Amino acid sequence: MKLKYLLGVVVGLAAALSARAQEYPRPAVPDLDRLTQELFAEIQSDQVPYEDLYETLLQYYQTPLNLNTASREELRGLLLLSETQITSLLEHRQRNGPLLSLYELQSVEGFDLRTIYRAAPFVAATTANPNAGRGNLWQRIAREENNALFLRYERVLQGRPGYAPPDTTRTGGPATRYLGSPDKLLVRYRVSHSKDFSLGFTAEKDAGEQFRWDPTTRRYGADFYSAHLVVQERGRLKTLALGDYQLQFGQGLLLSSGLAVGKGAETITTLRRSSVGVRPYSSVLENTFFRGVAATVALTTAVRATAFGSRKRIDASVQQASDSLADFSEFSSGLLLTGFHRTPTELANRQALGETVLGGNVSYNSSGGDLQVGATAVHTQFDKPLQRRDEPYNAFELRGRRNLALGAHYSYVWHNVLLFGETARSSSGGLGTVNGLLASLAPTVDAALLYRRYDRNFHTLYGNALGENTRNINENGVYLGLKVRPVARWEVSAYYDRFRFPWLRYQAGAPSPGHDWLVRVTFSPTKTSLLYAQLRQRTKAYNADTLRPAPLLVPTRRQSILLFYDASPTSALSLRTRVQGTSYREDDGRPTRRGYVLAQDVTVQPLRRLRLSARYALFDTDDYDTRQYVFEQDVLYAFSVPALSGQGTRAYLLTQFDINRHLTLWLRYATTHYRHQRTIGSGLEEIQGATRSEVKAQLRYRF
Repeated sequence: MKLKYLLGVVVGLAAALSARAQEYPRPAVPDLDRLTQELFAEIQSDQVPYEDLYETLLQYYQTPLNLNTASREELRGLLLLSETQITSLLEHRQRNGPLLSLYELQSVEGFDLRTIYRAAPFVAATTANPNAGRGNLWQRIAREENNALFLRYERVLQGRPGYAPPDTTRTGGPATRYLGSPDKLLVRYRVSHSKDFSLGFTAEKDAGEQFRWDPTTRRYGADFYSAHLVVQERGRLKTLALGDYQLQFGQGLLLSSGLAVGKGAETITTLRRSSVGVRPYSSVLENTFFRGVAATVALTTAVRATAFGSRKRIDASVQQASDSLADFSEFSSGLLLTGFHRTPTELANRQALGETVLGGNVSYNSSGGDLQVGATAVHTQFDKPLQRRDEPYNAFELRGRRNLALGAHYSYVWHNVLLFGETARSSSGGLGTVNGLLASLAPTVDAALLYRRYDRNFHTLYGNALGENTRNINENGVYLGLKVRPVARWEVSAYYDRFRFPWLRYQAGAPSPGHDWLVRVTFSPTKTSLLYAQLRQRTKAYNADTLRPAPLLVPTRRQSILLFYDASPTSALSLRTRVQGTSYREDDGRPTRRGYVLAQDVTVQPLRRLRLSARYALFDTDDYDTRQYVFEQDVLYAFSVPALSGQGTRAYLLTQFDINRHLTLWLRYATTHYRHQRTIGSGLEEIQGATRSEVKAQLRYRF
């Protein structure tokens, strides 16, 4: 043991000495595409808020986490380090002082090259005091190196009925049309400095939306605006956020935002959520943030208190009661989350409901970060009551104007075991609880266990704890995760999740069980290449497609296989191959349906200022149930995950060109060609023909 320690010190000193002469070169463009594919198991919907994930990762890229000052909780927030690695890093810091360079991570026990390469774009090792030499805030903002203004434009090239000239239907009434142009526009400004400040604003107009100034309908040019100012580390005032912000405490049962992966190919480190507290918001998702003020104050060195208030208007379907004996004369039948306001109906629902959220959190952190406990309160009030449609599966949904949720969370490190959990109760009396542990059974074996229970009348409007449902309601489950590194360069990760829905849910007219499992084998032949194979199966029950007087649930089984290879033969060339397939079967006698996709990516950098990326993909699916989602490279701060269904080809070309030290231009062209189809899509989005193409351009000005 002593010999191992001495060897580690020698290697650390050697790495530190070499680091004095050389700093780790951070990539000009973070490979979010590859990292996201490593974190997520399989994409089964384009409704997952990847925008939020990309935004969080890019915030880390823009203001890297300083490994020399980051707390245990902040290191957990990266989701890329295991508990053992975090402990080793903290012990290394205490024993040898601050890291002199990221290269020194090679001498920290438990840090392999794959971990270092994954984390490197989002962390730094600096010894400078971020609070030293502070002067005027606005002068610091003006001098900050990452001041950047983005302008983005995108459009589908083919014509669609939604954008056609006004017309009438067969009955003589006006045909539904989008009110705006097919152009999508975005303007974004952002500047930030770690543990100091963040300032930004965003304006967006979706395709089909109008660019119109009309204060009577709360429309001021673009359809959506977001802005924030966040200052940090002002003595006892740790964070003050004005404008739009996010909150995350405990396990996300009541307040969760930002980097939440859920069940994924990373079976251990992403299971636990981190209490990162108040964070700036600059995404374009129109419903997942708070608008107002939030502040975190250090009451003592170990106790911090956060208070927040938010008031904003959200989209909702507001209706008038037709029955004079109804509970409410005017009510909202549901919250709308698409963010689209293109037609008269969508505009009528725009900002139709006023929402006020008040609450706070108090947390205690022990000096070493081993113990953390806290309590959270969230009170939500609407200016019109909620009343879902009168369906059996909505029997226990939130009704009325108010919801108060109270919760407590904890986290404790005991030797190589991390225990964590959160329990909350909503004003309806429903309980929600999630408790788990992460354990390092051996230097090469990590395990995870998590139990969750969300009552059918448990209501949390901004929660996003781990679960199978899209919301934390009406679900029980047990998750088991394992990660083994049997030999160098090899890794086997797996999970099994057993869940049950005690009450009815949409498209399932009776209580039902289900399960989900995954196995991924990863091999890293070299430091610049990666190969993995993955199997996944998910079984859930849905109503049989028959006209029965009583619902009959039929188990549906979705199996998928994924083969992925990423290699960089030279520093200027990167190749990425992806093969994935899906089989879908309903146990009611119908045949199994299948879908496949083969995608080949090439990235070259012929000039220092020029980077080209391209993909060519073939897909073949039996129906929409076997559609294939595949991540695509996109312009910075954007993502693309098209759903490929039918038979055809998909291709894109992405160009990044640094015009000068201030200006960078991205151009993207993507096209999908379908075989055996005369039309694409339906309704207002229908295209006459077999090809759908879109263009995107983005300009960044750094000053």
